[in-house]
Amino acid sequence: MKKSFRLPSFKFAGISAGIKKNGKKDLALIYSTVPAQAAGTFTTNRVKSASVILDQERLRRNRCQAIIINSGNANAGTGKRGISDAARMARETARLLRIDERLVMVASTGVIGRPLPMDRITRAIPRLTGSLSSGNLRQAAEAIMTTDTFSKISSRKTRIGGQEITLGGITKGAGMIQPRMATMLAFLVTDAAIDRRSLRSAFRWGVENSFNRITIDGDMSTNDTALILANGTAGNRTIASGTRDFKSFQALLKEVMAELAEAIVRDGEGATKFVRILVKRARSQADARAVAFKVANSPLVKTAIFGEDPNWGRILAAAGSAGVSLNPERIDIYFDNLQLVRKGVSSGEEAEKKAGRVLKNKRLRITVDLNLGKAKAEISTCDLTPDYVKINAAYRT
Repeated sequence: MKKSFRLPSFKFAGISAGIKKNGKKDLALIYSTVPAQAAGTFTTNRVKSASVILDQERLRRNRCQAIIINSGNANAGTGKRGISDAARMARETARLLRIDERLVMVASTGVIGRPLPMDRITRAIPRLTGSLSSGNLRQAAEAIMTTDTFSKISSRKTRIGGQEITLGGITKGAGMIQPRMATMLAFLVTDAAIDRRSLRSAFRWGVENSFNRITIDGDMSTNDTALILANGTAGNRTIASGTRDFKSFQALLKEVMAELAEAIVRDGEGATKFVRILVKRARSQADARAVAFKVANSPLVKTAIFGEDPNWGRILAAAGSAGVSLNPERIDIYFDNLQLVRKGVSSGEEAEKKAGRVLKNKRLRITVDLNLGKAKAEISTCDLTPDYVKINAAYRT
């Protein structure tokens, strides 16, 4: 992961406002020097944070210039007060930046059910806006963390229309991770010029091929938000769908988002192993995806991986409970390139011994070959450890 990147037309800040008890950074700001095209995806959880409700309304204009983010408090389950507090955060930020309030988005992450400490936040916003600098991305990345153990930053450059463009982003997430949109919080910025429909299309495609292909624990947050701002200051010709420029932008976006998504899984609460679950030769991609997520989310599979036990029966059982049509007598299972199961039965004791050695690696791939069709899907996950239980058992205390 890259520690930082610079884009002169974007500025960042991250400070401690006293929201977190430990005194760590908990208030971040992303600011574009000019209004930007914007696109976003949000949680599909029916219980949504106040920030998600506010942003979904404001994003209808497809324009944004600033995003203020707090960590340590989700501002979810806080009723009308939560909506009012989120709007107030945006209003105070807009006032100090001297921009239209409707151009400010808000994001929150942390404990559900507690009102925001607005007295602390409003006192801190002047210091936050006063700290803005193109060199402060790392501070912003740190300020959005909760149980994360490291900040997550990625960036890439390419040339489009003869002009160099930069795309980069930050994300946070380590637990309560399974998307049906994005997952966690993610904020991407680019100086590329791109029309709003193309940006929306590219971003949704990028989310589907990165954040929507990871899971840590199968739980969906109330606050999941992913936003991208494109302010056009690179001076390239405007990118439009269906062009070569659009394909180049999509490829750049996928690289950055895939790196950020992988970082979330590597930082899974208490995780010791990064695991890719590949399901191939399914009848449909929907079937492949269902089986992959079922295996990736199985506590029995995940604990076996932690214990370095090649218990392939748990994988087979998980696949069979995914609710899709399959024939267990045709299933093959591999640990990396080692075939552990052939046509639904063990490949033998020697294969299981070798599989145990594969499980000692920090990174591995489990392949489930259904031998039924041509579709495939790959999901990234991690093991389930005692530390995950400890972290979440004491999250509020």
